[in-house]
Amino acid sequence: MVSARTRWMQLALGLVCMMSISSPQYVWTLFTKPLAAKLGAGLPELQVTFSVLVFLQAFFSPFQGALIERFGARTLISIGTVMAGLSWTLASYAHSTTGLYLTYGALGGLGTGTVYVGVIGLVVSWFPDRRGFAAGMAAAGYGMGAIVTTFPIAASLQSRGLEPTLWLYGIVFAVVGFVASQGLRKAPAAAAATSHRSSEESAPGELRPSQVLKTPVFWLMFLMMTMMATSGLMVTSQMATFAADFGITKTVVFGLAAVPLALTLDRFTNGLTRPLFGYISDRIGREPTMFIAFALEAAAMTLWLALRGDPILFVLLSGVVFLGWGEIFSLFPSTLTDTFGAAHATANYGWLYLSFGIGAVFGGPLAALLHQHTGSWLPVFASAIALDLASALLALFVLKPVRARFMQRARAEAPASRTRREARHRVDHIID
Repeated sequence: MVSARTRWMQLALGLVCMMSISSPQYVWTLFTKPLAAKLGAGLPELQVTFSVLVFLQAFFSPFQGALIERFGARTLISIGTVMAGLSWTLASYAHSTTGLYLTYGALGGLGTGTVYVGVIGLVVSWFPDRRGFAAGMAAAGYGMGAIVTTFPIAASLQSRGLEPTLWLYGIVFAVVGFVASQGLRKAPAAAAATSHRSSEESAPGELRPSQVLKTPVFWLMFLMMTMMATSGLMVTSQMATFAADFGITKTVVFGLAAVPLALTLDRFTNGLTRPLFGYISDRIGREPTMFIAFALEAAAMTLWLALRGDPILFVLLSGVVFLGWGEIFSLFPSTLTDTFGAAHATANYGWLYLSFGIGAVFGGPLAALLHQHTGSWLPVFASAIALDLASALLALFVLKPVRARFMQRARAEAPASRTRREARHRVDHIID
């Protein structure tokens, strides 16, 4: 029998692995200005790096999920943490945007994607009874990991410069992630199969990606996660830039520089929201929780834009915006696993995680180009708010009934499928 301590230890190690790969995405905005000065590149050109990072992090996730299922989480996550750290170290030697795309973007994206998909798939199998909370805690490591690095990296950029900062922190991230990954273990079959959730809420079967990809409910979730990823990444990747345009960059709030303080608060709320809304969804259901969270982001982003001239409100509302966004990384994987089962959770989530990469394309360079062509951040914010509201309505009024009908139909067909499998097994046994 698996002890409770064992699975909590697995969750803690997964959390550390996630923290070690969080900075490439969430501290990227601090590097845009020094990189622009070093490489002589414009913001849209630089933001391609961010999009390569996030897109490859997601684009190869189905392949990474299949590798993890075949070779084990520990092996692949170990490799991923080293790749993510080395992406920064090698980026310190880049003297062109192409070099930056290949190191910070491509190598970093492949490394972080391997770790992210692997850890999420691992923890949902260890915690079938608290799937939303466990996925949220693991994802919180990714959302909050940059809290401990934002101010040190900002200070290092001022004192050491761009290249030494990338080199030093790349080594640190690689070592920390690799050491933590050595303790990861696959959940025993008994742990993965046991659940305290009601039969009406649990998955009626264990579907492989080839089966999952044929269902409308999967593609509805895919669409919604794409929309929410786009909305959140519009803000994540552009904050330092629009803060400068709003006149916030040089202001001081509570004795600290406004932008690094906002980024630190964002990391906290972006991490807090994942286990928080994951826990809530374990209690009241996935779709109602999605509606609340997505609508919260839309409201907060509207206030943020309307009150953008106040530095204190800029910092505080930035935290609320991220509180309404980061939970997608706990709600969608837990909903997916509830619907299609835990046996192939890593591989299935790899396919759903592609939506995050698509969101990166719209949230990164296209958002920057929209601002460049209009000369205003209003269209960018309006687009993000509209996507939030549309996703909230889809969750409650479309996803909930569609998913309920799918699970009801699948549950009704399950006994017949089991009978056919048992019959085939008996025939095979007789032939042997």
